[in-house]
Amino acid sequence: MTFNPDADISKGKASKRGRNTGIALAGGGIGALAIFLISQFLGVDLTTIVGGDAQPEASDSTLEQCLTGQDANENVECRMKGASASLETYWAEEAPALGVNYNAPQDFVLFDQATTTACGSASSATGPFYCPPDQTIYIDVTFYDELRSRFGANGGTLAEMYVIAHEWGHHVQNLAGVLERSQDGQTGPSSNAVRVELQADCFAGAWVANASTVPDDAGVPFLQEITEAQRQDALDAAASVGDDHIQQATQGQVNPHSFTHGTSDQRKNWFEAGFTQGAEACDTFTVSPADL
Repeated sequence: MTFNPDADISKGKASKRGRNTGIALAGGGIGALAIFLISQFLGVDLTTIVGGDAQPEASDSTLEQCLTGQDANENVECRMKGASASLETYWAEEAPALGVNYNAPQDFVLFDQATTTACGSASSATGPFYCPPDQTIYIDVTFYDELRSRFGANGGTLAEMYVIAHEWGHHVQNLAGVLERSQDGQTGPSSNAVRVELQADCFAGAWVANASTVPDDAGVPFLQEITEAQRQDALDAAASVGDDHIQQATQGQVNPHSFTHGTSDQRKNWFEAGFTQGAEACDTFTVSPADL
């Protein structure tokens, strides 16, 4: 999607964290709970998440140079800040309609290569993730290059923002008390882990459908109307990180019993459900396995 050039994104919740070259990446484990919490979007890379001690990180920046929609159109970090401004405004109004007592994520951190979180230490190989203990979303924006080169996604601005909308959906789930359902240790096509991820995809679709009507404080919509090409980019991004697609690409075979995020078709279908029917249609926990 394209931002309206004069939209005010200055209140977006995003910060840039400098490189932490002293992070300890060897030895130790962060425990089953923290391992689960890492990388809600792509799954866990256990080789890059550890519980060792880390050196203090570089100071954060609040991306104060990112002020307008034009900045967001020209720079990926500003685009992340703009997306957060729109998502925060949308969910502050939408979440209460779902019975959720909403508050903003504590932070939305753009990190460089490695970082420490309340869920443990992570690297860029972990992928985007939401950490419930500190209610913070983390991403190394070089992930978007990985999404295209490794997973075969088309890319595009809406594909990038879909990733963040998905993680914001996990924050809403955390506030609603449903994110913890995926901590039961079960996997498979109809597991709670898959249902959590598909609901986050559905929430992302609901935001995308409404994004062009979400205004800044002056009443200017943050984003312009979505184009069909942009919608297809978002669906393509969802499909590229389906369990079946990733397993076929990395293992040469598909093992449904180990699914944790849903198939490519499921991820596209639930994004579309949110897009066409709104967040109220995103109850993935009551549908039968056949309808999931």
